[in-house]
Amino acid sequence: MNKIRRLNSDDTSFWPQLKELLAWEAVSDEAVFTSVNNILKAVRSRGDAAVMEFTAEFDGLKVDSMDELEMPLGRLQEAYDSLDGEQRHALDVAAARIRSYAEHQKMESWEFTEADGTVLGQQITPLDRAGLYVPGGKAAYPSSVLMNAIPAHVAGVEDLIMVVPAPQGVVNDLVLAAAYVAGVNRVFTIGGAQAIAALAYGTETIPAVDKIVGPGNIYVATAKRLVFGAVGIDMVAGPSEILVVCDGKTNPDWIAMDLFSQAEHDEDAQAILVSDDAAFLDQVQSSIDKLIEDMPRKQIIDASLAARGALIVVSDMKEAVEVANYIAPEHLELSVENAEEMARSIRHAGAIFMGRYTAEALGDYCAGPNHVLPTSRTARFSSPLGVYDFQKRSSLIGCSADGASEQGKLASVLAHAAGPVAHARSAEYRIQ
Repeated sequence: MNKIRRLNSDDTSFWPQLKELLAWEAVSDEAVFTSVNNILKAVRSRGDAAVMEFTAEFDGLKVDSMDELEMPLGRLQEAYDSLDGEQRHALDVAAARIRSYAEHQKMESWEFTEADGTVLGQQITPLDRAGLYVPGGKAAYPSSVLMNAIPAHVAGVEDLIMVVPAPQGVVNDLVLAAAYVAGVNRVFTIGGAQAIAALAYGTETIPAVDKIVGPGNIYVATAKRLVFGAVGIDMVAGPSEILVVCDGKTNPDWIAMDLFSQAEHDEDAQAILVSDDAAFLDQVQSSIDKLIEDMPRKQIIDASLAARGALIVVSDMKEAVEVANYIAPEHLELSVENAEEMARSIRHAGAIFMGRYTAEALGDYCAGPNHVLPTSRTARFSSPLGVYDFQKRSSLIGCSADGASEQGKLASVLAHAAGPVAHARSAEYRIQ
């Protein structure tokens, strides 16, 4: 029997227990920090040479020139053409759904003219160049390619550089096919902190980007933290999370498998179920014990549920919403009647999956909304990756003569009160 913990909101120690359960701090230890810092400095100072050395050291891929680390774009189409019909169809439809959703997110420029002729507004422009980090090796993350690249293109980013590690020279064809579908401009078979450094600072071969997006291991996450400021980043994500709120009327096998779908990511992933029906929690526990035996990643799921999972009983659905808003989960399934109504009470969640038929797994691959989501309670103040992450806003101000005169009087008073005399006089020159 899997030893997933039970919590009860009636217990006086419930909230401290919940806080402890959620605690997660992805802090790099000193060795990781030192290693990453040294890699960043080396790439910044020695460019291509350092990238090639680290690629040989960490990925076992030794090359004589950077040309060997750039994937010919024709190879992306070859990978796409090599897919069987079913895979190609799934990739195409997923891409189309993601693109359709992203189109609704585009911000548009706007302006208005005041009575005195002064024009105010906001101008929207895309980033010039974005960098996409894709994990490599045995694992395949084609959906991450689509989720990161397509919103960038919809935003109007003209140059998208993808980096993907190729240990021993191995690259997953499905990832390359996704890059083809998503319209990636250049692909380099490099990974780790050295890839982040190359994207952030640029080398003789790899152009510096304006923003780096995409998931990675602790070395990649640490590198993204350290280059932020020189370049933008999407977020520094923690382990994957799912919170399911259920009224006890959904098939318990479905709920158990929904919990597994995140727990199988890794031992640090978090899967939590909240219900006002204690007997239903027992049913889900039985489903967990039954279904886990057939899971290829049984050991990972077991470890995840034992370390960070929980079955929580609350007094009613109102309290379930309170718990959900405190947890601020990456993924929130509302497996209840009137899920859309309950969703209106949710203030903090990366993505909300409404109704009994809406499995979180659909969001990972093909539903349309982005699967790059805030974790570790950061949904309290941040949002999913989207088109807006690849667009910038510039304020527009165009004063008429009358507007400059009237506003100049106000600016003069405020500037003199604050002290900057040149500010005041600059405004006063325009007073009629």
